[in-house]
Amino acid sequence: MSSTRPARPLEVRHLQLARAIIAAIAAAMITFSPDHSAPMGLSVFSGFAITTAFVMFVSAWLVFPAGLRAPVILLGAIDVIAGMVAGIGQIRTDTLFFALVITWAAATGLVELVSGLRGRRAEKGTAARAEARDALTVGILGLALAAGLLLVPAGYALNYTVAEAHQTFTLTGITIGVGVFGGYAAIVAVFLGIAGFSPRPQPVSEAAAATAASDDDTGGAA
Repeated sequence: MSSTRPARPLEVRHLQLARAIIAAIAAAMITFSPDHSAPMGLSVFSGFAITTAFVMFVSAWLVFPAGLRAPVILLGAIDVIAGMVAGIGQIRTDTLFFALVITWAAATGLVELVSGLRGRRAEKGTAARAEARDALTVGILGLALAAGLLLVPAGYALNYTVAEAHQTFTLTGITIGVGVFGGYAAIVAVFLGIAGFSPRPQPVSEAAAATAASDDDTGGAA
């Protein structure tokens, strides 16, 4: 039986690079914005989630063969639902940010974790094994984001003064929460970018495997 996959228009590396670009844009928007409020954080998250969902749905048919599309479609569905809820301006509160992003991170992290664990059953040294490892890592990062946000008190507020600027500022829970999401997006962008550019093991066809086996037999007989 051949271990190669049917040829597809695009590869998993293209999906990874697309996701890396989307995550990098979200991270940059949060990093360079002086506003880390719930409306701003949910606005960035909405664009991030909906764009990622679009990429997932497209890649389900252009990247993955039948039988391997379910996890990608499920991830896209979770993304688009979370993105649409975050896009409702009237309900963009601190509570919604934490509840929505924590739920999204836990759900997508769990899906990618399970998908990665199942994919590790592939033969060692194959592209499928490498892709499973990448999915496993992103899943762990998603669960770490959920855990990190759970540790941030939504109602936290700390006043501090910068003597040189003669100004008093307030560090709030939502400021920390939006920053944590921005940090997550930056880490995912770097990881998926590296994964997308990393070389993949070349698949071995049935003919090549048979030839190698024949050569081994001939060598052994000699």
